[in-house]
Amino acid sequence: MANLLLVDDDPSMLDLLGAHLTRGGHRVLCRGSAAEALEAATSDPLDAVITDLRMSGMDGLELCQRIVGDRPGLPVVVLTAYGNMDAAVAAIRAGASDFVTKPVELDQLLVVVERVLRRRRLDEVVKQLPHAEGGPRGLEGILGASPPMRKVFDLLARVADLDTSVLIEGESGTGKELVARALHDGGRRRAGPFVALNCAALPDALLESELFGHARGAFTDAKTARVGLFAQAHGGTLFLDEIDALPFALQPKLLRALQERAVRPVGGDVETRCDVRFIAASNRPLRDEVSRGAFREDLFYRLDVITVDLPPLRARGGDVLLLGQRFIEEFAAQLGRPVVGLSPAAAGKLLDYDWPGNVRELRNCIERAVALAGGDRLVIADLPERVARCRAAEYARSTAEPIDLASMAEVERRHILRVLEATGGNKTAAAVILGLNRRTLYRKLAEYRLTSE
Repeated sequence: MANLLLVDDDPSMLDLLGAHLTRGGHRVLCRGSAAEALEAATSDPLDAVITDLRMSGMDGLELCQRIVGDRPGLPVVVLTAYGNMDAAVAAIRAGASDFVTKPVELDQLLVVVERVLRRRRLDEVVKQLPHAEGGPRGLEGILGASPPMRKVFDLLARVADLDTSVLIEGESGTGKELVARALHDGGRRRAGPFVALNCAALPDALLESELFGHARGAFTDAKTARVGLFAQAHGGTLFLDEIDALPFALQPKLLRALQERAVRPVGGDVETRCDVRFIAASNRPLRDEVSRGAFREDLFYRLDVITVDLPPLRARGGDVLLLGQRFIEEFAAQLGRPVVGLSPAAAGKLLDYDWPGNVRELRNCIERAVALAGGDRLVIADLPERVARCRAAEYARSTAEPIDLASMAEVERRHILRVLEATGGNKTAAAVILGLNRRTLYRKLAEYRLTSE
Protein backbone atom coordinates (compact mmCIF):
# COMPACT_ATOMS: atom_id res chain seq x y z
CA MET A 1 0.00 0.00 0.00
CA ALA A 2 1.41 3.35 -1.07
CA ASN A 3 0.58 6.83 0.19
CA LEU A 4 -0.46 8.92 -2.82
CA LEU A 5 -1.13 12.66 -3.07
CA LEU A 6 -3.72 13.41 -5.78
CA VAL A 7 -4.03 17.04 -6.93
CA ASP A 8 -6.80 18.44 -9.19
CA ASP A 9 -8.97 21.57 -9.01
CA ASP A 10 -11.91 19.65 -10.55
CA PRO A 11 -13.78 18.06 -7.58
CA SER A 12 -15.53 15.42 -9.72
CA MET A 13 -12.23 14.31 -11.29
CA LEU A 14 -10.62 14.30 -7.86
CA ASP A 15 -13.37 12.00 -6.52
CA LEU A 16 -13.27 9.68 -9.55
CA LEU A 17 -9.50 9.21 -9.63
CA GLY A 18 -9.21 9.04 -5.85
CA ALA A 19 -11.83 6.28 -5.62
CA HIS A 20 -10.12 4.21 -8.34
CA LEU A 21 -6.66 4.53 -6.78
CA THR A 22 -8.14 3.54 -3.42
CA ARG A 23 -9.71 0.44 -4.99
CA GLY A 24 -6.26 -0.31 -6.40
CA GLY A 25 -4.96 -0.75 -2.87
CA HIS A 26 -3.49 2.67 -2.08
CA ARG A 27 -4.10 5.37 0.53
CA VAL A 28 -5.05 8.55 -1.33
CA LEU A 29 -4.78 12.11 0.00
CA CYS A 30 -6.83 14.49 -2.20
CA ARG A 31 -6.09 18.20 -2.56
CA GLY A 32 -7.89 20.77 -4.74
CA SER A 33 -5.00 23.18 -5.38
CA ALA A 34 -1.24 23.25 -5.80
CA ALA A 35 -0.85 25.40 -2.67
CA GLU A 36 -2.66 22.81 -0.54
CA ALA A 37 -0.62 20.06 -2.19
CA LEU A 38 2.68 21.77 -1.30
CA GLU A 39 1.62 21.96 2.33
CA ALA A 40 0.70 18.25 2.32
CA ALA A 41 3.98 17.34 0.58
CA THR A 42 5.98 18.85 3.45
CA SER A 43 3.94 17.35 6.30
CA ASP A 44 2.67 13.95 5.16
CA PRO A 45 4.60 10.74 4.38
CA LEU A 46 4.19 10.24 0.63
CA ASP A 47 5.28 7.66 -1.92
CA ALA A 48 4.11 9.48 -5.07
CA VAL A 49 2.23 12.56 -6.31
CA ILE A 50 -0.32 12.64 -9.16
CA THR A 51 -1.21 16.13 -10.35
CA ASP A 52 -3.23 17.70 -13.13
CA LEU A 53 -1.25 20.04 -15.36
CA ARG A 54 -3.89 22.76 -15.91
CA MET A 55 -5.04 24.27 -12.60
CA SER A 56 -5.99 27.76 -11.50
CA GLY A 57 -3.25 29.58 -9.63
CA MET A 58 -0.05 27.56 -9.54
CA ASP A 59 -0.16 24.95 -12.35
CA GLY A 60 1.00 21.36 -12.22
CA LEU A 61 4.31 22.13 -13.94
CA GLU A 62 5.40 24.57 -11.24
CA LEU A 63 4.09 22.23 -8.55
CA CYS A 64 6.18 19.43 -10.01
CA GLN A 65 9.31 21.60 -10.00
CA ARG A 66 8.72 22.66 -6.38
CA ILE A 67 8.13 19.12 -5.13
CA VAL A 68 11.11 17.66 -7.00
CA GLY A 69 13.30 20.46 -5.65
CA ASP A 70 12.12 20.04 -2.05
CA ARG A 71 11.84 16.24 -2.00
CA PRO A 72 14.23 14.64 -4.49
CA GLY A 73 13.29 11.05 -5.17
CA LEU A 74 9.54 11.55 -4.65
CA PRO A 75 7.98 10.56 -8.01
CA VAL A 76 5.48 12.90 -9.65
CA VAL A 77 3.00 11.79 -12.33
CA VAL A 78 1.48 14.62 -14.42
CA LEU A 79 -1.93 14.45 -16.15
CA THR A 80 -1.76 16.20 -19.54
CA ALA A 81 -4.28 16.90 -22.30
CA TYR A 82 -4.50 14.29 -25.07
CA GLY A 83 -2.07 15.02 -27.91
CA ASN A 84 -0.26 17.80 -26.07
CA MET A 85 3.20 16.26 -26.26
CA ASP A 86 4.89 19.63 -25.69
CA ALA A 87 3.30 19.75 -22.23
CA ALA A 88 4.33 16.14 -21.55
CA VAL A 89 7.93 16.86 -22.53
CA ALA A 90 7.93 20.00 -20.37
CA ALA A 91 6.67 17.94 -17.43
CA ILE A 92 9.45 15.39 -17.83
CA ARG A 93 12.01 18.21 -18.05
CA ALA A 94 10.54 19.67 -14.86
CA GLY A 95 11.34 16.40 -13.10
CA ALA A 96 8.13 14.39 -13.53
CA SER A 97 8.65 10.63 -13.42
CA ASP A 98 5.84 9.89 -15.90
CA PHE A 99 2.70 11.34 -17.45
CA VAL A 100 -0.82 10.18 -18.33
CA THR A 101 -2.93 11.76 -21.08
CA LYS A 102 -6.51 12.91 -20.51
CA PRO A 103 -9.20 11.68 -20.68
CA VAL A 104 -7.64 9.36 -18.14
CA GLU A 105 -8.06 5.61 -18.57
CA LEU A 106 -8.33 4.48 -14.96
CA ASP A 107 -6.51 1.16 -15.38
CA GLN A 108 -3.69 2.87 -17.28
CA LEU A 109 -3.30 5.33 -14.40
CA LEU A 110 -2.89 2.43 -11.97
CA VAL A 111 -0.26 0.85 -14.23
CA VAL A 112 1.72 4.09 -14.43
CA VAL A 113 1.50 4.62 -10.66
CA GLU A 114 2.71 1.06 -10.00
CA ARG A 115 5.55 1.66 -12.45
CA VAL A 116 6.83 4.79 -10.73
CA LEU A 117 6.43 3.19 -7.31
CA ARG A 118 8.48 0.22 -8.45
CA ARG A 119 11.20 2.54 -9.74
CA ARG A 120 11.26 4.29 -6.37
CA ARG A 121 11.54 1.02 -4.45
CA LEU A 122 14.35 -0.09 -6.75
CA ASP A 123 16.09 3.26 -6.30
CA GLU A 124 16.02 2.76 -2.53
CA VAL A 125 17.44 -0.76 -2.92
CA VAL A 126 20.14 0.42 -5.32
CA LYS A 127 21.27 3.15 -2.90
CA GLN A 128 21.94 0.47 -0.27
CA LEU A 129 23.91 -1.84 -2.57
CA PRO A 130 27.43 -0.50 -1.84
CA HIS A 131 26.88 -1.46 1.81
CA ALA A 132 26.07 -5.10 1.04
CA GLU A 133 28.14 -7.67 2.87
CA GLY A 134 29.37 -11.02 1.64
CA GLY A 135 29.31 -14.40 3.33
CA PRO A 136 30.29 -15.18 6.93
CA ARG A 137 33.84 -15.07 8.21
CA GLY A 138 36.13 -17.13 6.01
CA LEU A 139 33.58 -17.10 3.18
CA GLU A 140 33.69 -13.38 2.34
CA GLY A 141 34.35 -14.06 -1.35
CA ILE A 142 30.79 -15.31 -1.84
CA LEU A 143 28.11 -12.61 -1.98
CA GLY A 144 24.47 -13.22 -1.16
CA ALA A 145 21.67 -12.38 1.25
CA SER A 146 18.78 -14.48 -0.09
CA PRO A 147 17.30 -17.35 1.96
CA PRO A 148 18.78 -20.05 -0.36
CA MET A 149 22.26 -18.54 0.02
CA ARG A 150 21.91 -18.18 3.78
CA LYS A 151 21.35 -21.95 3.90
CA VAL A 152 24.49 -22.47 1.81
CA PHE A 153 26.51 -20.16 4.11
CA ASP A 154 25.30 -22.03 7.17
CA LEU A 155 26.36 -25.38 5.73
CA LEU A 156 29.74 -24.12 4.50
CA ALA A 157 30.54 -22.56 7.88
CA ARG A 158 29.86 -25.89 9.60
CA VAL A 159 32.01 -28.04 7.29
CA ALA A 160 34.88 -25.67 6.42
CA ASP A 161 37.18 -26.98 9.19
CA LEU A 162 36.45 -30.65 8.49
CA ASP A 163 38.43 -33.02 6.29
CA THR A 164 35.23 -34.63 5.01
CA SER A 165 34.77 -34.91 1.25
CA VAL A 166 32.34 -32.35 -0.20
CA LEU A 167 30.27 -32.63 -3.37
CA ILE A 168 29.08 -29.31 -4.86
CA GLU A 169 26.18 -29.54 -7.31
CA GLY A 170 24.64 -26.73 -9.31
CA GLU A 171 24.07 -25.37 -12.79
CA SER A 172 26.97 -24.11 -14.87
CA GLY A 173 28.03 -20.63 -13.81
CA THR A 174 26.71 -20.76 -10.23
CA GLY A 175 30.19 -20.43 -8.68
CA LYS A 176 31.14 -23.97 -7.68
CA GLU A 177 34.90 -23.35 -7.80
CA LEU A 178 34.41 -20.16 -5.79
CA VAL A 179 32.67 -22.21 -3.09
CA ALA A 180 35.47 -24.80 -3.16
CA ARG A 181 38.08 -22.07 -2.70
CA ALA A 182 36.03 -20.54 0.10
CA LEU A 183 35.93 -23.92 1.88
CA HIS A 184 39.70 -24.17 1.55
CA ASP A 185 40.39 -20.58 2.64
CA GLY A 186 37.97 -20.84 5.55
CA GLY A 187 39.29 -24.18 6.83
CA ARG A 188 42.32 -25.37 8.78
CA ARG A 189 44.12 -26.33 5.53
CA ARG A 190 44.23 -22.71 4.31
CA ALA A 191 48.04 -22.63 4.58
CA GLY A 192 48.31 -25.63 2.23
CA PRO A 193 47.93 -25.66 -1.57
CA PHE A 194 44.62 -25.43 -3.39
CA VAL A 195 44.86 -27.53 -6.56
CA ALA A 196 42.02 -27.51 -9.10
CA LEU A 197 41.34 -29.50 -12.26
CA ASN A 198 38.42 -29.54 -14.68
CA CYS A 199 37.90 -33.19 -15.63
CA ALA A 200 36.27 -32.21 -18.94
CA ALA A 201 39.26 -30.11 -20.02
CA LEU A 202 41.71 -32.98 -20.65
CA PRO A 203 41.63 -36.00 -22.97
CA ASP A 204 40.93 -39.28 -21.18
CA ALA A 205 44.44 -40.56 -21.98
CA LEU A 206 46.10 -37.69 -20.11
CA LEU A 207 43.73 -37.44 -17.16
CA GLU A 208 45.13 -40.41 -15.22
CA SER A 209 48.69 -39.11 -15.51
CA GLU A 210 47.55 -35.61 -14.52
CA LEU A 211 45.83 -36.88 -11.38
CA PHE A 212 48.24 -39.56 -10.19
CA GLY A 213 51.52 -38.70 -11.96
CA HIS A 214 53.67 -41.13 -13.92
CA ALA A 215 57.02 -42.87 -13.65
CA ARG A 216 59.83 -42.33 -16.12
CA GLY A 217 59.30 -44.53 -19.19
CA ALA A 218 55.71 -45.33 -18.26
CA PHE A 219 54.66 -44.54 -21.84
CA THR A 220 56.05 -43.01 -25.00
CA ASP A 221 57.57 -39.56 -24.38
CA ALA A 222 57.57 -40.09 -20.58
CA LYS A 223 61.26 -39.13 -20.40
CA THR A 224 61.02 -37.92 -16.82
CA ALA A 225 58.85 -38.77 -13.86
CA ARG A 226 55.94 -36.44 -13.10
CA VAL A 227 54.21 -35.67 -9.82
CA GLY A 228 50.41 -35.84 -10.05
CA LEU A 229 47.86 -33.40 -8.65
CA PHE A 230 47.08 -35.62 -5.67
CA ALA A 231 50.69 -35.36 -4.54
CA GLN A 232 50.83 -31.64 -5.36
CA ALA A 233 47.80 -31.04 -3.12
CA HIS A 234 49.40 -32.81 -0.11
CA GLY A 235 48.48 -30.89 3.05
CA GLY A 236 45.83 -28.86 1.22
CA THR A 237 42.76 -29.30 -0.98
CA LEU A 238 42.21 -31.05 -4.31
CA PHE A 239 39.22 -29.82 -6.26
CA LEU A 240 37.89 -31.75 -9.28
CA ASP A 241 35.32 -29.82 -11.29
CA GLU A 242 32.87 -31.54 -13.68
CA ILE A 243 33.62 -34.88 -12.05
CA ASP A 244 30.66 -36.31 -13.97
CA ALA A 245 32.99 -36.19 -17.01
CA LEU A 246 35.56 -38.49 -15.34
CA PRO A 247 36.08 -41.58 -17.57
CA PHE A 248 34.27 -44.63 -16.20
CA ALA A 249 37.46 -46.70 -16.39
CA LEU A 250 39.33 -44.20 -14.20
CA GLN A 251 36.69 -44.04 -11.48
CA PRO A 252 37.85 -47.19 -9.57
CA LYS A 253 41.37 -45.75 -9.24
CA LEU A 254 39.99 -42.47 -7.88
CA LEU A 255 37.83 -44.43 -5.43
CA ARG A 256 40.88 -46.34 -4.16
CA ALA A 257 42.88 -43.11 -3.81
CA LEU A 258 40.12 -41.58 -1.70
CA GLN A 259 39.75 -44.65 0.48
CA GLU A 260 43.46 -45.37 1.03
CA ARG A 261 44.71 -41.77 0.92
CA ALA A 262 47.49 -43.03 -1.32
CA VAL A 263 48.20 -42.95 -5.08
CA ARG A 264 50.34 -45.04 -7.40
CA PRO A 265 51.76 -43.17 -10.42
CA VAL A 266 51.17 -44.61 -13.88
CA GLY A 267 53.90 -47.19 -14.48
CA GLY A 268 55.10 -46.94 -10.87
CA ASP A 269 55.52 -49.67 -8.25
CA VAL A 270 55.31 -47.64 -5.04
CA GLU A 271 52.27 -45.91 -3.56
CA THR A 272 52.67 -42.40 -2.18
CA ARG A 273 50.66 -41.22 0.83
CA CYS A 274 48.61 -38.12 0.12
CA ASP A 275 46.96 -36.05 2.85
CA VAL A 276 44.35 -34.06 0.92
CA ARG A 277 40.88 -32.69 1.50
CA PHE A 278 38.84 -33.73 -1.54
CA ILE A 279 36.13 -31.52 -3.08
CA ALA A 280 34.25 -32.42 -6.26
CA ALA A 281 31.70 -30.50 -8.32
CA SER A 282 29.18 -31.45 -10.97
CA ASN A 283 26.86 -29.51 -13.30
CA ARG A 284 24.46 -32.47 -13.30
CA PRO A 285 23.06 -34.39 -10.31
CA LEU A 286 25.45 -37.31 -9.82
CA ARG A 287 22.64 -39.51 -8.54
CA ASP A 288 21.01 -39.22 -11.98
CA GLU A 289 24.32 -40.14 -13.63
CA VAL A 290 24.47 -43.25 -11.39
CA SER A 291 20.91 -44.18 -12.40
CA ARG A 292 21.78 -44.11 -16.08
CA GLY A 293 24.99 -46.09 -15.56
CA ALA A 294 27.42 -43.27 -16.39
CA PHE A 295 28.91 -42.99 -12.88
CA ARG A 296 29.94 -45.66 -10.40
CA GLU A 297 27.60 -46.03 -7.44
CA ASP A 298 30.40 -46.83 -4.96
CA LEU A 299 32.34 -43.70 -5.95
CA PHE A 300 29.17 -41.61 -5.72
CA TYR A 301 28.54 -42.71 -2.14
CA ARG A 302 32.18 -41.99 -1.30
CA LEU A 303 31.71 -38.42 -2.57
CA ASP A 304 28.19 -37.89 -1.27
CA VAL A 305 29.15 -37.28 2.37
CA ILE A 306 28.40 -33.54 2.42
CA THR A 307 26.50 -32.18 -0.57
CA VAL A 308 26.22 -28.44 -1.22
CA ASP A 309 23.40 -27.56 -3.62
CA LEU A 310 24.08 -24.16 -5.17
CA PRO A 311 20.86 -22.38 -6.23
CA PRO A 312 20.66 -20.87 -9.73
CA LEU A 313 20.79 -17.08 -9.86
CA ARG A 314 17.12 -16.87 -10.88
CA ALA A 315 16.21 -18.41 -7.49
CA ARG A 316 18.27 -15.91 -5.47
CA GLY A 317 16.00 -12.85 -5.75
CA GLY A 318 17.76 -9.58 -4.94
CA ASP A 319 21.20 -11.21 -4.87
CA VAL A 320 21.46 -10.32 -8.56
CA LEU A 321 21.67 -6.63 -7.56
CA LEU A 322 24.29 -7.28 -4.86
CA LEU A 323 26.42 -9.23 -7.33
CA GLY A 324 25.83 -6.63 -10.04
CA GLN A 325 27.10 -3.86 -7.76
CA ARG A 326 30.17 -5.92 -6.83
CA PHE A 327 30.98 -6.49 -10.51
CA ILE A 328 30.44 -2.80 -11.32
CA GLU A 329 33.02 -1.82 -8.72
CA GLU A 330 35.45 -4.46 -9.99
CA PHE A 331 35.22 -3.57 -13.69
CA ALA A 332 35.02 0.18 -13.15
CA ALA A 333 38.40 -0.01 -11.39
CA GLN A 334 39.81 -2.44 -13.94
CA LEU A 335 38.69 -0.49 -17.02
CA GLY A 336 39.16 2.99 -15.57
CA ARG A 337 35.51 3.90 -16.00
CA PRO A 338 33.58 6.36 -13.74
CA VAL A 339 30.62 3.97 -13.21
CA VAL A 340 29.52 3.75 -9.57
CA GLY A 341 26.21 1.88 -9.69
CA LEU A 342 22.92 0.99 -11.35
CA SER A 343 19.99 3.16 -12.35
CA PRO A 344 16.64 1.92 -10.97
CA ALA A 345 15.47 1.02 -14.48
CA ALA A 346 18.59 -1.07 -15.15
CA ALA A 347 18.24 -2.72 -11.74
CA GLY A 348 14.68 -3.67 -12.66
CA LYS A 349 15.88 -5.36 -15.86
CA LEU A 350 18.51 -7.34 -13.94
CA LEU A 351 15.73 -8.58 -11.64
CA ASP A 352 13.41 -9.41 -14.56
CA TYR A 353 15.93 -11.49 -16.54
CA ASP A 354 16.17 -15.19 -15.60
CA TRP A 355 19.98 -15.58 -16.11
CA PRO A 356 20.31 -19.03 -17.74
CA GLY A 357 24.11 -18.61 -17.53
CA ASN A 358 23.87 -17.69 -13.84
CA VAL A 359 26.58 -15.61 -12.12
CA ARG A 360 29.02 -16.07 -15.00
CA GLU A 361 26.52 -14.55 -17.44
CA LEU A 362 25.80 -11.66 -15.05
CA ARG A 363 29.51 -10.97 -14.69
CA ASN A 364 29.99 -10.83 -18.47
CA CYS A 365 26.89 -8.64 -18.82
CA ILE A 366 28.19 -6.11 -16.29
CA GLU A 367 31.68 -6.06 -17.82
CA ARG A 368 30.16 -5.20 -21.20
CA ALA A 369 27.83 -2.60 -19.70
CA VAL A 370 30.62 -0.85 -17.76
CA ALA A 371 32.80 -0.76 -20.87
CA LEU A 372 30.03 0.88 -22.93
CA ALA A 373 28.48 3.10 -20.24
CA GLY A 374 28.13 6.78 -21.03
CA GLY A 375 27.50 7.97 -17.46
CA ASP A 376 28.21 7.19 -13.84
CA ARG A 377 25.29 4.75 -13.56
CA LEU A 378 24.35 1.87 -15.84
CA VAL A 379 21.10 2.44 -17.75
CA ILE A 380 18.99 0.03 -19.80
CA ALA A 381 20.74 1.05 -23.04
CA ASP A 382 24.07 -0.17 -21.61
CA LEU A 383 22.75 -3.72 -21.07
CA PRO A 384 22.82 -6.50 -23.69
CA GLU A 385 19.69 -6.54 -25.82
CA ARG A 386 18.47 -9.87 -24.42
CA VAL A 387 18.49 -8.36 -20.91
CA ALA A 388 17.18 -4.92 -21.91
CA ARG A 389 14.15 -6.41 -23.71
CA CYS A 390 13.20 -9.06 -21.15
CA ARG A 391 10.03 -9.09 -19.07
CA ALA A 392 9.42 -10.43 -15.57
CA ALA A 393 7.14 -13.10 -17.03
CA GLU A 394 10.22 -14.85 -18.44
CA TYR A 395 10.61 -16.52 -15.03
CA ALA A 396 8.07 -19.02 -16.32
CA ARG A 397 10.53 -20.21 -19.00
CA SER A 398 12.46 -22.25 -16.47
CA THR A 399 9.47 -24.44 -15.60
CA ALA A 400 8.92 -27.83 -17.13
CA GLU A 401 5.13 -27.85 -16.99
CA PRO A 402 3.41 -29.05 -20.18
CA ILE A 403 1.34 -26.55 -22.06
CA ASP A 404 -2.29 -26.78 -21.03
CA LEU A 405 -5.47 -24.75 -21.29
CA ALA A 406 -5.82 -22.75 -18.09
CA SER A 407 -7.87 -19.75 -17.04
CA MET A 408 -6.20 -16.37 -16.66
CA ALA A 409 -6.67 -16.65 -12.90
CA GLU A 410 -4.84 -19.99 -12.87
CA VAL A 411 -2.03 -18.59 -15.04
CA GLU A 412 -1.66 -15.65 -12.61
CA ARG A 413 -1.73 -18.02 -9.63
CA ARG A 414 1.05 -20.18 -11.09
CA HIS A 415 3.18 -17.17 -11.97
CA ILE A 416 2.89 -15.68 -8.47
CA LEU A 417 3.88 -19.04 -7.00
CA ARG A 418 6.91 -19.32 -9.31
CA VAL A 419 8.13 -15.82 -8.45
CA LEU A 420 7.73 -16.54 -4.74
CA GLU A 421 9.79 -19.69 -5.20
CA ALA A 422 12.41 -17.72 -7.14
CA THR A 423 12.70 -15.17 -4.32
CA GLY A 424 12.85 -17.80 -1.60
CA GLY A 425 9.49 -16.68 -0.18
CA ASN A 426 10.53 -13.00 0.10
CA LYS A 427 7.20 -11.23 -0.48
CA THR A 428 8.76 -7.77 -0.77
CA ALA A 429 11.08 -8.91 -3.57
CA ALA A 430 8.23 -10.86 -5.18
CA ALA A 431 6.00 -7.78 -5.15
CA VAL A 432 8.72 -5.72 -6.87
CA ILE A 433 9.21 -8.35 -9.58
CA LEU A 434 5.45 -8.76 -10.11
CA GLY A 435 4.90 -4.98 -10.20
CA LEU A 436 2.40 -5.16 -7.34
CA ASN A 437 2.20 -3.39 -4.02
CA ARG A 438 2.41 -5.59 -0.94
CA ARG A 439 -1.29 -5.22 -0.06
CA THR A 440 -2.35 -6.39 -3.53
CA LEU A 441 0.09 -9.32 -3.34
CA TYR A 442 -1.27 -10.40 0.06
CA ARG A 443 -4.82 -10.14 -1.27
CA LYS A 444 -3.94 -12.35 -4.23
CA LEU A 445 -2.15 -14.84 -1.97
CA ALA A 446 -5.32 -15.16 0.09
CA GLU A 447 -7.53 -15.27 -3.01
CA TYR A 448 -5.49 -18.09 -4.59
CA ARG A 449 -4.88 -19.82 -1.24
CA LEU A 450 -1.10 -19.60 -1.66
CA THR A 451 -0.33 -18.57 1.91
CA SER A 452 0.23 -22.11 3.18
CA GLU A 453 2.11 -23.12 0.02
